[in-house]
Amino acid sequence: MTKLFRSVFLAASLLLPPASAVLAQAPEQPQQAAPSTAQPTPAQAPAAPVQAPAEPSATPTEPLPPAAPQMGIAPPSAAHPALPSADAPAVPAPATVPAAATLPHDLSPWGMFMAADIVVKAVMIGLAFASLVTWTIWLAKALELAAAKTGARRALRRIEAADSLGEAARTVSGKDGKLRGAVGALLAAAQDETRRSADLGEDGTKERAAIALSRIEARAGRNMARGTGLLATIGSTAPFVGLFGTVWGIMNSFIGISQSKTTNLAVVAPGIAEALLATAIGLVAAIPAVIIYNVFARAITGYRATLSDASGEILRHLSRDLERRSRAAAAPARAPLQAVQPAAAMPRMPAE
Repeated sequence: MTKLFRSVFLAASLLLPPASAVLAQAPEQPQQAAPSTAQPTPAQAPAAPVQAPAEPSATPTEPLPPAAPQMGIAPPSAAHPALPSADAPAVPAPATVPAAATLPHDLSPWGMFMAADIVVKAVMIGLAFASLVTWTIWLAKALELAAAKTGARRALRRIEAADSLGEAARTVSGKDGKLRGAVGALLAAAQDETRRSADLGEDGTKERAAIALSRIEARAGRNMARGTGLLATIGSTAPFVGLFGTVWGIMNSFIGISQSKTTNLAVVAPGIAEALLATAIGLVAAIPAVIIYNVFARAITGYRATLSDASGEILRHLSRDLERRSRAAAAPARAPLQAVQPAAAMPRMPAE
């Protein structure tokens, strides 16, 4: 009996696979039922031969799922590469995000002007022309006003130092003897009125001369203020013209957004920047115009005040001259009376 048991045990050890192979095959095959503890009987047939499994592969048979780049998970490395599967759907690679979005065109002031709409271009050109007119008026009027104020002040000092209207005219006139400038026109008007009213009263002459001088002052002030009204117009309307260009450009930008169906800032920003450039040019044209207009208004007021002082001095000289003339005319009438010769003595009649 003992020999029979030994022979059965040897046969089983030769036919059964080793323990390492059974452990390697365990994850892929369902767990087999544990063998009975009862010892086999002699009548029991030997177990069927079992084929030894092949050596397991070093790489996993199932590929790992792709890691989403948005979750911050690193993709499979060389230690566990993903194997293609026939039944698994292909996962598309994520699109590469560019480092910087490219702008449609140059965003310099000239580039924005060239890419703007025709209406916005017209607004920008008009505002640029208005700014050019503003600075031209400033240059021309500043030179004219400075020369006129300097000449009026110099003539006023000479009139104040003179003793008569004729002497004041001689000191103010040029080398050729002609009166120039606004103060010269005032002197010429006073002399002309004196000549034409030689046979009239003093009060009427002074009144007519004052009227003529006031009209000359007003005319000189209007001539000096010519062009400043355009500065006021530019300063008050240029911001609104620029705003019109901005509204038109932003409207076109929103229309482009609706047509392109995108709100990407790189697509929307150029149109809005072009629109805002019109407002910027409007402010560049309006702000200097307002400042220059205020400066010229104060300077012209001072110039008219200088002319008014000159008119006052001229009227004073005219009043003195008229009084001297009237005294000179009355001098012959006040000549000393001649002594009356006594009449011849009449003979006395004897008293009766």
